Amino acid sequence: MEKTMENTIIKRYTPHIRVKDSVPKVMGDVIIALLPAILASGAVYGLYPLLVILTSVVSAVVTEFLFSAIFFKKYDSILNLSAVVTGILLALMLAPFTPLYVVAFGGAMAIIFGKLIYSGLGRNRFNPAIVGREFMTVFFSTVMASGTIWYNEEAMQVTGAKLFGFLGNFSFFNNLDSLILKSSGAIGEYSVLLLVLGGVYLIYRDRISWHIPVTLFITVFVGMMISRFTGINAGISLGGLMLCGIYMATDMPTSSSTPHGKIYYGIMMGIVVFVFWVFKIRNEALSYAILVLNGFVPIINETFTPLMFGEDAEEVQGEKIGRGVIYAFAIIGVTILVSLIHRFGLIRYLVFIYIIYTTVMLIRSKEIQ
Repeated sequence: MEKTMENTIIKRYTPHIRVKDSVPKVMGDVIIALLPAILASGAVYGLYPLLVILTSVVSAVVTEFLFSAIFFKKYDSILNLSAVVTGILLALMLAPFTPLYVVAFGGAMAIIFGKLIYSGLGRNRFNPAIVGREFMTVFFSTVMASGTIWYNEEAMQVTGAKLFGFLGNFSFFNNLDSLILKSSGAIGEYSVLLLVLGGVYLIYRDRISWHIPVTLFITVFVGMMISRFTGINAGISLGGLMLCGIYMATDMPTSSSTPHGKIYYGIMMGIVVFVFWVFKIRNEALSYAILVLNGFVPIINETFTPLMFGEDAEEVQGEKIGRGVIYAFAIIGVTILVSLIHRFGLIRYLVFIYIIYTTVMLIRSKEIQ
């Protein structure tokens, strides 16, 4: 069971987080890792994406302060920088010309229904930034589906990197340039290289481990190979995959905390993405996959706890494998259900149910206290 103390994160099994590592230090490193990608967005579209990021962060921080002060009588929760990270991550998933009032709404919803509705940092079940984006999609569906928020030729500063242009107009070198900098996609997807370097920094700083990103990437690429032979449309942005795999899927409160659990978590997330592709869900596949796996984190952690002294290794391993297979079928079943809900346009009602459920749970917890 997780325990959250003031400005300190402690988990039952977290080899990558030491007790002396305060939340502000961890969040500070995440911000440092994302700074190059933020600057890259400014290089492409100038102030526009930077204003989106600033609006998202300010909205998240103000909401965190007001909600915590009014409902929890906490006045310093914004100092742990978690709201800043949530605001940045939300903005990096958005189009560069998303209206700022919609961005502000998303930042507020990410904090309220992604984190504080569970009584604060470390207790949330789902990734707050993705929750915020889903709220934006549901309540501002027309705006979020508009093509005008994704591209503006007049505002564009650069179209992409040209470092290898002198070698000729070959697809290989063009692809290398696009990994360094491109001008399409969400704000955080412009530079795959900078996202990866940020991930390397986080691994070096022991803020994340390699298990979830690597297993997710491998599984997704295997799924793409299968898609080529089966005719499944596996449209996916490499930048989006890096952003979600390195920075979203590894969110500490909402991801597995044991080495074997992380491997299982990453593999299953890749499988879930593939299942969504089968149901012709592409743009939302990664976000949905993370939310689906978030819901199974408690039982994944319970299943893949390290072997305790005195336990029979073969017996325990056999039990873990069996439970892992059962949970895999359960995860795929939930994925199929979500796919059908998406196909029939019922996701908004799922969000409404989530709002009612989490609000009732918060009220009940306050009554018990």
